[in-house]
Formats: sequence, structure tokens, C-alpha cells
Amino acid sequence: LVLCLSAYFCFLMTALGVTAGAHRLWSHRSYKAKLPLRIFLAAANSMAFQNDIYEWSRDHRVHHKYSETDADPHNARRGFFFSHIGWLFVRKHRDVIEKGRKLDFTDLLDDPVVRFQRKYYKSSVVLMCFVIPTIVPWYLWGESLWNAYFLASILRYTISLNVTWLVNSAAHMYGNRPYDKNINPRQNTLVTLGAIGEGFHNYHHTFPFDYSASELGLKFNPTTWFIDFMFWLGLVTDRKQAPKEMIQARKERTGDGSA
Repeated sequence: LVLCLSAYFCFLMTALGVTAGAHRLWSHRSYKAKLPLRIFLAAANSMAFQNDIYEWSRDHRVHHKYSETDADPHNARRGFFFSHIGWLFVRKHRDVIEKGRKLDFTDLLDDPVVRFQRKYYKSSVVLMCFVIPTIVPWYLWGESLWNAYFLASILRYTISLNVTWLVNSAAHMYGNRPYDKNINPRQNTLVTLGAIGEGFHNYHHTFPFDYSASELGLKFNPTTWFIDFMFWLGLVTDRKQAPKEMIQARKERTGDGSA
């Protein structure tokens, strides 16, 4: 039981490194984080082992700019398998590279935390993703290294990867579109539960600047709760939100009527 709790804690940290860190902070600049929080999120992002912050954010910005086209790194129009994991097995489409070069990513490398993590990414991944989740249970309560490695490290890593990929696949194919019926991304409850708040994808692609990636006050969104808690601690500032009037007007103009 203790090992399972340890593995789940590592899963939550892994998820926050992607959702609150690479996604909402560095990709979308939907809020500002002070140095201690950025360091924590960078370490958590290394635990996630999904490419460094710069590369993850670069691909994600290209995904939003050219969503569901050949310039989208994980274009869902090419099928579930491709958008889920297949895009990692093949060379990027030339449009991804050519159009991606037109976007400005200098703000990412202006952050010394991003530069440091990128420089020492391989060693930080070994430490955060594999060594620490294995060693801590062994050292603190005598868990076997074998059990700790396969549960808190390998299984946790496998689940976190697939949960993240479901945002690219399932949340672009299955669900309703209350904000914009003209785009592929959907509201997907199961993805939301697994990806701690990232499944409100129709909302997110409609209002990508919103730090909550969902309508506040209505939905299950642990990533938003975390950011709000950090705001209460004084480590977060400038949270961007879509005004209620804007959201309602967009629902009425382009939504599918499901909200």
C-alpha cells in the first residue's frame, strides 16, 4: 500500500510537470511562476521524460497553430494510433519542420531554468524518472529495489505517457464541442480524470490562453487547484482567464449546444 501511494505521488508530480509546467506555463504563458516553482516544475518535467521543456513546448505551440493539418506534429486526422503514439515512430512531416521554423520560441530559452534543464536533460531524467522513485521506497521503508523500480518507476512512467497521449488522440476524437463545433478537440471526461484536468480540450483550443484550460468553478481540474494554491502561496502571478461574457458569447456563436 505504501509503495502504491508512493507511485501515485510520483504520478501526480509527473503529471504536474507536464500540465502545470510544460503545458500551461511554458507553452501558453497562461500564468507567471517565480523561480522556486519553476525549478520544481522543471524537475517534475524531467520525471515525466516526455522531451525537455523547450522541445515539448515547441511542438505544442506548433500543434495549436496548425492543429489537424500536416504541420500538426500529432495530427488526429491521421487516425487514433498516429495521434496517440505513432507520430513518435516516424519522421516529422516536412510541414511540421518548415512551418515550425516560422514561430518564435526565444522566450523559452530566455528562461534560465529551461536552459539548465535542456543542458542536463539526460542526467536529470535518469535521476528523477528512474533513480529517485526507486531508491526512496527502498531507503525509507525497506521496499525491494525490484518492486520499487517496476511499480513506482516503470509502471508509473508507462501510465503517465499514455494518459498524456490520450489528450492528443481521444480528446481530439471523442466527446462534445460546446465552445466550437468547427474544430476537432472535444470535452472528454475520462481524459480529464486521467490527465488531472487536461480533457476539457474543446475549451482549451478555443481559449488557449486561459490558465485553467476549462471553465472555472464547474469541473474537476487538479492542475488548476495546484496553480491556485501556488498563487495563494505567492509563487504564481498573472493568471490569465477568459471572461465569462466571452465564453458565453462563443458558446452561442460556435458551440454545438451541448453546454
